Amino acid sequence: MKEIILSLIALTLTLTAPAQELRCRVQVNSSMIQGTNKQIFTTLEKELNNLMNNRKWSNATYATNERIECSFVITIKNYSGGDTFTGELQVQARRPVFNSSYFTTLFNFRDQNFNFTYVESQPLETRENQTSNNLLAMLNFYGYIILGYDADSFSRLGGSPFFHRAEEIANAMQNSSETGWKAFESDHNRYALINGILDEKLRPVRELYYDYHRLGLDVMADNVDNGRAKIASSLMVLRQANSDKLYNVAITSFLDTKIDEIADIFSNGQPKEKSEIYTLLQDVAPSMQKRFEKIQNGK
Repeated sequence: MKEIILSLIALTLTLTAPAQELRCRVQVNSSMIQGTNKQIFTTLEKELNNLMNNRKWSNATYATNERIECSFVITIKNYSGGDTFTGELQVQARRPVFNSSYFTTLFNFRDQNFNFTYVESQPLETRENQTSNNLLAMLNFYGYIILGYDADSFSRLGGSPFFHRAEEIANAMQNSSETGWKAFESDHNRYALINGILDEKLRPVRELYYDYHRLGLDVMADNVDNGRAKIASSLMVLRQANSDKLYNVAITSFLDTKIDEIADIFSNGQPKEKSEIYTLLQDVAPSMQKRFEKIQNGK
């Protein structure tokens, strides 16, 4: 688990061998594809697992038990036997909560334009600022998004270097013919996601990741009431974003990722907290009301 006490970080780094940052599980789901050789999907899955887990993403030193747990589920929807694949990606990342066995989800995002070309006989070799291969560009992009959210949860705005790397990839892909990258193409694509994360108007929403996780969840093992109170106060920044009509995919992604956890936390809260959080969620996430009803009814 990532060291929480900042004074011990330097000591920890000197005692641990260098390790890659991600502990990633990549699955290639080809169940929708019939009547074709499935070996190519097995090869692709193996290559992608090696790529994500063996790459060094930064100069930071991670102990083996500090690696960020994440998963990439690629569902292939169309493949005619050539080198073109049409599908979607579900990407998730999580981190442990201090002094507990609980893992909290940091990022949960569905990319419905995960389309790419892949030739089985040509090994994938990732490089910085990769734009000639859409598959590698997408994987690099989400790798940096995961690293950014993890860092933001441990230090205020600590993920900025990683998010800016993701932004560089998105900007470089603006001249590509591939879908999912373009400004104004969609309000739920990669460009919209990184643009929302780095929007200065939404800086309080990024700071929410630190307050919610480090100052809230991470103290709950020692003091449940204090941790829950901090989470409650941190979530109030969503009301301002909502009133300013600043909503975008970065905020909806946070809510979709966290709404069930928030409901669990506050279903056991104090009456005033329960009422305030329930009202807040009604304002900012009315379409998810069924998912947070348990705050009111305790079920």
